Amino acid sequence: MEMETRYGSSPSMIRHFSTEELREEFLVEELFVPGKVLLTYTHNDRMIFGGVTPTTKSLEIKLSSELGVEYFLERRELGVINIGGPGSIVINGNEETMKKQDGYYIGKETKQIEFKSDDANNPAKFYCVSVPAHKVYPNVKISIDAITPFVTGEAKTLNQRKIFQYVHPNVCESCQLQMGYTILEEGSAWNTMPCHTHERRMETYLYFDMDPDTRVFHFMGTPDETKHLVIANEQACISPSWSIHTGVATSDYTFIWAMCGENITYTDMDMVDMKDLK
Repeated sequence: MEMETRYGSSPSMIRHFSTEELREEFLVEELFVPGKVLLTYTHNDRMIFGGVTPTTKSLEIKLSSELGVEYFLERRELGVINIGGPGSIVINGNEETMKKQDGYYIGKETKQIEFKSDDANNPAKFYCVSVPAHKVYPNVKISIDAITPFVTGEAKTLNQRKIFQYVHPNVCESCQLQMGYTILEEGSAWNTMPCHTHERRMETYLYFDMDPDTRVFHFMGTPDETKHLVIANEQACISPSWSIHTGVATSDYTFIWAMCGENITYTDMDMVDMKDLK
């Protein structure tokens, strides 16, 4: 298992960043490697996110000394969405199947979590996001078949999309984690435009289900001084609370958003007028 640490940056710090410095600070280029657990620990609200890709053997996230605890979820909660082949999760001895797009909320104080793939040649790819937690909530499997997506956007603004809410008050209880899945309709290219910030919460985006040559131009930074990251398939980025987070791509794509912070109110957003974007 490998875990990289990213420290927080202020808007003034990134003002003169080069492209490479911006990517080193906010972009995670590799998350899913067969047979490995690859995680990133960001000091933005102490979120841990990354990929677990089991092949012939099951894999576990084993963090203790890194977090000053006896086991990974002693003081944390975890959200999981499978974006790969069929697999399963074993939680405290109970095994649940996980096809593509199935998710799971795993609460604080859960000790045993194993990730498995049905076929090593078509492995499951478990995208995992963990944040600090103060209360135990029940573990809940979140099947894609049971989610009614929220449909939003318009064809004329190129942002028609379906939002699948996984770890969300409409689906299950959590301390501060929210997590979901957004699919752009064919012919749409923009996500979350007009854009927003939320000073009370940070966020990560994982972009995937993209052709090898497809690229997402992910815009970040303060509204009056925007930057951008060019992102390829199955790469993720960190969005601090002060940053916008919106993107446009050269072809169709899907992304997973995950948030944590002061509240779990999905609509708690500070909208940015188009005239204020620079």
